[in-house]
Amino acid sequence: MAEKAQKTSTFVWEGTDRKGAKIKGETAGQNIALVKAQLRKQGVNPTKVRKKAVSLFGAGKAIKPLDIALFTRQMATMMKAGVPLLQSFDIISEGFENPNMRKLIDEVKQDVAAGNSFATSLRKRPRYFDELYCNLVDAGEQSGALENLLDRVATYKEKTEALKAKIKKAMNYPIAVIAVAIIVSAILLIKVVPQFQDVFANFGAELPAFTLFVIGISELLQEWWLVVMFGLVASGFALREFHHRSQAFRDNLDRAVLKAPIFGDILYKSAVARYARTLATTFAAGVPLVDALDSVAGATGNIVFKTAVNKIKADVSSGMQLNFSMRTTGTFPAMAVQMTAIGEESGALDEMLDKVASFYEAEVDNAVDGLTALMEPMIMAVLGVLVGGLIIAMYLPIFQLGSVV
Repeated sequence: MAEKAQKTSTFVWEGTDRKGAKIKGETAGQNIALVKAQLRKQGVNPTKVRKKAVSLFGAGKAIKPLDIALFTRQMATMMKAGVPLLQSFDIISEGFENPNMRKLIDEVKQDVAAGNSFATSLRKRPRYFDELYCNLVDAGEQSGALENLLDRVATYKEKTEALKAKIKKAMNYPIAVIAVAIIVSAILLIKVVPQFQDVFANFGAELPAFTLFVIGISELLQEWWLVVMFGLVASGFALREFHHRSQAFRDNLDRAVLKAPIFGDILYKSAVARYARTLATTFAAGVPLVDALDSVAGATGNIVFKTAVNKIKADVSSGMQLNFSMRTTGTFPAMAVQMTAIGEESGALDEMLDKVASFYEAEVDNAVDGLTALMEPMIMAVLGVLVGGLIIAMYLPIFQLGSVV
């Protein structure tokens, strides 16, 4: 049984080189004595070595998918350069500022040093490494081509995260602006409208219906603003929990978003791109088509496509061609089906699927850019209606009074 490896930490050191010049730096090691010995081998006379302190704010920094994509790309680079696996972990770990990412890499290294395979170590951490990731690494280890598989996984993760970033860009901008508009409108209703209301009380004339409507909303918010705010927060929390706990709710939401105007088309194309990218990556890695479809079903991120992929898997298992099964589902665009058919006929399915993925990723990119340009005047119009409407409602009585005078 292999001896359990000691935990590696980062140490900050100061010392002098062979010429007596003062130098300092950081080095990964298991303890201070080993770090000093390592420095002496490099011609450094260490005068001070201490364990690097962990930042109070950095300690809670979450590990993002982009961190995993960067780790994968660096591992692929190290393996192609012929750097041993355990040494690669140390080199890559030093490059991350996020202490949680360093801890994760160190834990994986300890498992590998204890005799486990790389894929087995990753499977112990499903929060960061999904089944597709682990299966591809496992295939690379078994075939002796880990560096090539890591390169494919890195490309897959990078393109997938880039696609997600584009979708978030399309969603976050209008949501943020509309939220600001609602907050500004609420402040006007609670703080500004009551000032006008006091002025209107001295007019002794009947106020316009629009002004009375705005004053009514203002009075409601003044009296019940805490209840309204609590209700909105509670509703948001309840929807989040319902989404987390109810599979039926998530499935219906997935179906609804694909039918949504403007955004639905972007989400549809992104799901097609994820399907093609995942299938191209797994199939090119030597994973049998039926087994590859298992990973693809979960990677599409939408129940409509997941159901379609499960049907395709059943059809392909019974001997049906992939492109014909895709066509029968009625879910995939004609271009994706035709490219798949060409790939099957020419024996270059992975290349054709990769082209499909690249095409729809570019389509999503263009759609997001177009949507951003379209949303700016639309958002300005919404802001004008909300804020301008409140201002007009407050000045209507003044205008009417001026016309009477």
